[in-house]
Amino acid sequence: MAYDLKNVFYLDTSATITKATAGGGSAQLDLSAYIDPIARGRQKGTGLAIYKTYYSIVNSEDTNEVAPKVTDEGVMSFSLQAGAGLGDVATGGISTAAPTIYQSSNALLVSAGNFYAPGAAATATMVPETYIEPSKDVPYVVVRDNVCLVYNVSQEKTMTSTSILSVRMECAIVTLDQATLNQLLRTQTV
Repeated sequence: MAYDLKNVFYLDTSATITKATAGGGSAQLDLSAYIDPIARGRQKGTGLAIYKTYYSIVNSEDTNEVAPKVTDEGVMSFSLQAGAGLGDVATGGISTAAPTIYQSSNALLVSAGNFYAPGAAATATMVPETYIEPSKDVPYVVVRDNVCLVYNVSQEKTMTSTSILSVRMECAIVTLDQATLNQLLRTQTV
């Protein structure tokens, strides 16, 4: 499925990860301006198709660093969840350690990955590694009024610097027939 480039736009959100703090946190992005799940007369409902997600983690303590410092430690899981409604919660404020939240079988999971800071492991990289994400051929269509950037910092390896986790979404507003809309509403029910 190709998409018309003039209809594609970007949305983003970020979460500040407190150094030396373990546990989960989230940043919620309101999508109500882009989504209308109610079909009215001949007007079809609309959803937000997310074609790609791009994650970054930067060290917020040193403005000269694009990525975490080589000596930084820290391990975390992160994901973008459709309609989770968690709000903006600081690191350690929510429990996201349940394995189902990051599993590919989670119907609300738009994309997800892991991050191992350079000082945390020999195989660590400077960039987040995703293991599930939508594609331009098969986008994830959100019909709920929010997405949440959710993360969980390891108890054993907390971030040694305050960091900013960000996600950028490549999106388009799409019209949906009633059957597709109903199916999406059922699968995205929390």
